[in-house]
Amino acid sequence: MFELDIRSRKAIYEQLMDKIKELIVYGVLKSDEQLPSVRALSAQLTVNPNTIQKAYRELEREGYIYSQPGKGSFVSPADQQPHDIQREAMREQLLKLFAEAIYLGFTQSDIDNLYRQVTMEKEDKEGKGGVHDD
Repeated sequence: MFELDIRSRKAIYEQLMDKIKELIVYGVLKSDEQLPSVRALSAQLTVNPNTIQKAYRELEREGYIYSQPGKGSFVSPADQQPHDIQREAMREQLLKLFAEAIYLGFTQSDIDNLYRQVTMEKEDKEGKGGVHDD
């Protein structure tokens, strides 16, 4: 389910956060579903448990997951995730990415096509009930 690129310039905990967010957004991980324990995921990915803990802590801070002492970490119900804060942060990131894309020569049509591609991929995944990347 979780694949990390150790050659990536992106920190391991950030890669893990992004993957978990993606699985939540696409509905692969459902509300109140338990995430793998820090120890189990650490062993599976051969990553330091502190790295897993940091990713979980940040996801909890952002409202994607919650923890129950002694029980583990769980996906937050969708109605409790901070969508307004996330939307504004995403808007800022998109503005920066669009500015860079335009600088690199992307046209409005290129960007529209990318948007349609992502929309179709999301619809395909939702239609199949979610896809695991094992």
